[in-house]
Formats: sequence, C-alpha cells, structure tokens
Amino acid sequence: MSDVPPPWLVVGLGNPGAEYSRNRHNAGFMVAEVLAARAGLRFSRHRKAVAEVAEGRLGIGIDAPRLILARPLTYMNLSGGPVAGLAQFYRTPLGRIVAVHDELDIPYGQLRMKLGGGEGGHNGLRSMARSLGGRDFLRIRFGIGRPPGRQDPADYVLSDFSAVERKELEYLVDRAADAVEAVITQGLEAAQNTYHPAVPQ
Repeated sequence: MSDVPPPWLVVGLGNPGAEYSRNRHNAGFMVAEVLAARAGLRFSRHRKAVAEVAEGRLGIGIDAPRLILARPLTYMNLSGGPVAGLAQFYRTPLGRIVAVHDELDIPYGQLRMKLGGGEGGHNGLRSMARSLGGRDFLRIRFGIGRPPGRQDPADYVLSDFSAVERKELEYLVDRAADAVEAVITQGLEAAQNTYHPAVPQ
C-alpha cells in the first residue's frame, strides 16, 4: 500500500465550445482556467476520459497537494461520465472531488461551499451524482442570481454575464479560485469561515 494520498480532482462544470465560453453556466470552466494559469498548467485531452485535464501540484514542494483540474468535454447534463472516468483513473475518492459550478439560488458574486447535498436542479451535479454513485463530493457554488422578470432560467444560464456583471467578473472568478485552494489546503470549515458572507447580527 502506498502512503501517497490520492490527488484532488477539481472539476469545472460548463459546456464546451466557444459559443458557451462566457455564459453564466460556464463559471466553473472560468475558475478552472484561473487555477491552471496560477499553477502554470495547460489543459490537454485526457487519453481515457472525454475531458481536458491539467495535472500538477497546488504549491511548491513534494508535500504540496497533487491536483487534477478537469473540464468535461460533454455537455453539462452528461458531465458525470467523464468525471467518474477520471475519478477511477486517478483513484480519487468522492471526498477529494471538488465540483465548481454556477448557482441560481445564490446572489451574483457570492460563494457557498459544502460537502454533499442535493442538486437543486443543476444538471451537471445531477449527472455527477448519478455517475459517481453518490453525492458526497465537495461543491464550490458560484452565485449567478435569479433571472430578471419572467426569463426562463434555462435561457438565463446559457446567456453571457451582463455588462454590469462583467465589471466584477474577473475579480469574482479569481476569488472563487482562492476558495478552491482554501478548501484543499485548509479544509472546508476554514474556507467557509473565510469566504461565506457574514451573517448580519
């Protein structure tokens, strides 16, 4: 038995293709791209799974956590197959899988982190839970807020961030990447204490 811990598998959820690249639904892809850039990693097609991956370490030194960044190349509602394939390939247990995704039920710009729970109508999470055989993976939830007026939520998530939202988007994506790193290096509770909004007294 090896004493080397399995790598962390951080999955940015989104849809492949340039036409979707700036959609609200692709917030997870955006965060994964920032994490890869910080670590000096490049995505390349995985030989066993329908996904792009970037492999490296989170930090410097042999004790730095091993990190697999992944972007499934299927559409969002089929994300689970590639994620399950990667988890099997890298022997990553559920508790070391981190899904980064957009969240309608959280105001724009806010972050929430949790372990397990329901899917809240998110097709990517539903597909992951089905393919992985469980829900007990970590989630970094990037708030995109509810659609204005009577706009269909399905249309809203597949539209680009507004001009007003884009003014803060780079900062917010960067902050979400910080939160992913904190979950891995400090643990979920410490990351929640840092990145969850303060509760009014």
